[in-house]
Amino acid sequence: MQRFADKVVIVTGAGSGIGKATAERFLGEGAFVTLVGRTKSKLEAVAKPYPVDKVTIVEADISNEDDVASLVAQTTKKAGRLDVLVNNAGVVAQGDVGSLSSDDWRKVMATDLDGVFYASRAAIPHLKASKGSIVNVSSVSGTGGDWGMAAYNAAKGAVTNLTRAMAMDHGKDGIRVNAVCPSLTRTGMTEDMMGDDKVIAKFNERFALQGPGKPEDVAAVIAFLASDDARFVTGVNLPVDGGISASNGQPRSKALKRADKMTE
Repeated sequence: MQRFADKVVIVTGAGSGIGKATAERFLGEGAFVTLVGRTKSKLEAVAKPYPVDKVTIVEADISNEDDVASLVAQTTKKAGRLDVLVNNAGVVAQGDVGSLSSDDWRKVMATDLDGVFYASRAAIPHLKASKGSIVNVSSVSGTGGDWGMAAYNAAKGAVTNLTRAMAMDHGKDGIRVNAVCPSLTRTGMTEDMMGDDKVIAKFNERFALQGPGKPEDVAAVIAFLASDDARFVTGVNLPVDGGISASNGQPRSKALKRADKMTE
């Protein structure tokens, strides 16, 4: 498929994980893609297999307002337009409110929330012209609480509702705004967990589909939401979570296997 032929896409946090897989998905479907990240060598590695007229890299800190304005300006100057913004860049800090440092709190908010605001604000004038689309990478952690993840929960919860607000405000401009909400996905951010069989077993108790997910699973849904296939979809925070959010939280129990047990 070439759903994004002649389209211009910005992907933040494109050097690894979900961002890398998303950039590769758009490139594979014909888009011109600006890869944005803080580590130039990672961005160069992602760009290397693709024609130089289809991809460019911008080394930028998404939490820096000036960096963000510049990366959008560079993209539109080089490519002449902007059709899709994928706000993927994110960081995480562990800790509850009683133990989090102010620096950790601010770092998470600056990247995971402020970066979405800065990039979206800079992109909207161009997306008005193209009747384009924004896809935010939120999280199941933005729809419910975790233990020891207060800053991340707060930031992603804000992104989840900011997605709805932007969809309401900018639908009149022809701009669609949606988000994906992944659960545990195999990325650099989660690599420490991937080697812990006990942790993975605990997650698999909650997955309806055995996980963890792959970055490509999330990228496929991002591409759908950005495409004309989703032209009447906006304001959605779509779980890409293997069914975790389908559960009411109760554990599996063999004692409940037979329905008649419930009435005995």
